[in-house]
Amino acid sequence: MDLKELTLNIGDDKISEETNILISSLPSHTDFLADKLCNYQGCWYYYNTLQGVLNFQAGTTWLKALTVALMERSKNHSFDHHPLLSDGPHGLVPFLELHVYQESSSPNLDKFASPPRLFSTHMPLHAMHETLKDSPCKIVYLCRNVKDTLISLWFFRSAIHKMEPNQSILESTFEEFCNGTIYYGPIWEHVFSYWRRSLEDPKHLLFMRYEEMKAEPRGQIKRLAEFLGCPFTKEEEDNGLVDEILDFCSIRNLIGLEVNNTKRFRQTFFRKGEVGDWKNYLTPEMEKKLDIIIQEKLQGSGLTF
Repeated sequence: MDLKELTLNIGDDKISEETNILISSLPSHTDFLADKLCNYQGCWYYYNTLQGVLNFQAGTTWLKALTVALMERSKNHSFDHHPLLSDGPHGLVPFLELHVYQESSSPNLDKFASPPRLFSTHMPLHAMHETLKDSPCKIVYLCRNVKDTLISLWFFRSAIHKMEPNQSILESTFEEFCNGTIYYGPIWEHVFSYWRRSLEDPKHLLFMRYEEMKAEPRGQIKRLAEFLGCPFTKEEEDNGLVDEILDFCSIRNLIGLEVNNTKRFRQTFFRKGEVGDWKNYLTPEMEKKLDIIIQEKLQGSGLTF
């Protein structure tokens, strides 16, 4: 990898010489949009994202909104003056590697919400292990059906690059998804590591499934609240607060909020959210290939999709 390419991909001339040298020594891959990725500790990152990951080592929109709503209950926010009315879920729950640690390994956390703070990440678990191993911090991991994840990624990448989600982009995304060179991939190791840790340390890592959240939202939001240490009281349940939060944080309502009401934001972060939508886009050959890979990668693990 030529060092001259780094500045173009990172877009930040403040990157350290040590990081430049590290990235230049890593395996690289160019995706179908000509963006370069590098493989660090078994995971593929765009260069600018890796800078944030390195500094840190020194979703979903819906889950973020639900978590914010659960944690804000203690501050007695009414839904008429709620933080989600003035900022979107991704603004209230910033990404560690993209927004918090990208420019510094010692960011000023005071500029974010008061403790307990909420952050998000797409990083694989091993990238955070050393930093968080003695921390009381809790992790909520949201897993989605692999095929629906692929379709969601296809639409997301198309929106980010302001392109129509055509068959050519789907096929390119599919191939990168299968061979593991997708952003933050391979997905198999990513999902499995969090799932395994949730079994080993359920007090600090909650593994949730998108499909279960859609099928039984009341039970899953109560499970989430319990894990976060802010369970619903009987009075709150009797007064219908569980359903109020679910309605307020629904994709339908979030799309309608003025703070999220820009065409680019809606196209990028809000879509159908339907379970099984992959059936409308993947060919039988694609489906079969994914099934074979899933069986091969997760065989004997106990994790199923």
